[in-house]
This record gives sequence, structure tokens and C-alpha cells, in this order.
Amino acid sequence: MNLNKKKSLAKRVFGVGEKRITFVDSRLEDIKEAITKQDMKDLREDGAILINNIHGRKKNLKKKAKRSVGNVRKKVKKKKRTYVLATRKLRKYTKGVKEQGNITKEDSDDIRKKIRNRVFRSQAHLKDHIGGLKK
Repeated sequence: MNLNKKKSLAKRVFGVGEKRITFVDSRLEDIKEAITKQDMKDLREDGAILINNIHGRKKNLKKKAKRSVGNVRKKVKKKKRTYVLATRKLRKYTKGVKEQGNITKEDSDDIRKKIRNRVFRSQAHLKDHIGGLKK
């Protein structure tokens, strides 16, 4: 007798895979007549349907468990955001100093390269560097 439909119903009711569900051979007629979820639950309580334990390695790990300290992505976004803000601030300041005529175009280009490579920690650090260029 083919009980594939009954096995798939049991799978949905109990939330386990079809391979874990075992029907007791002596109660196959009762299982064949079960058509509702409640029938399946009653048969399980009576011992006509058995659910086997999980064997082997469990692969259903949640994604949160995989995200250890080294894999957290939010810190990368924060680093990039601080880099972008600092770079914009320093470039704007450099542009203003260049328009005032305090530094040459060559110095400005050199400073922009240094800004890109994060040589300057802050705007004050950049001011000290530009003050050294003027002398």
C-alpha cells in the first residue's frame, strides 16, 4: 500500500523530514484511514507513528551563529563613513587655502594625494603641514 501522501501530511504536521517518520507495520490500516492533522496527532500519541532522532552532523545552523566577531559588517561601513567625511572636510579646506593663494597648484595636488592616503589625522594636522610649506 502506498502511504506517500500520509507521510507528507505527517511531515507537515510534525515539522520533520519524511525520512524521520516511521509508520508501525501493524497499524498501517489506521494510518491509511487518517485524513486530518488531528488524526495524525492522535496516531502519534497512540504509538502508530514514530519520529526518529536526528543522526549525524546538523547543518541547520542559523546565520547569526556564523557571524562571529571578525565577520560583523557594520564596522566596515562605519570606517568607510568616517573616511569619507574626513576626506571631504580636508579637501574642502585645501580648496579654500588654494583659492586664497596660500599654496601653489603643485602643493595642492600633493596634499590631495596625501589626503587620499590618509596621511593627515585631522584638519589641525593638515594646517600644521600647510604652515610648514609656507616657510
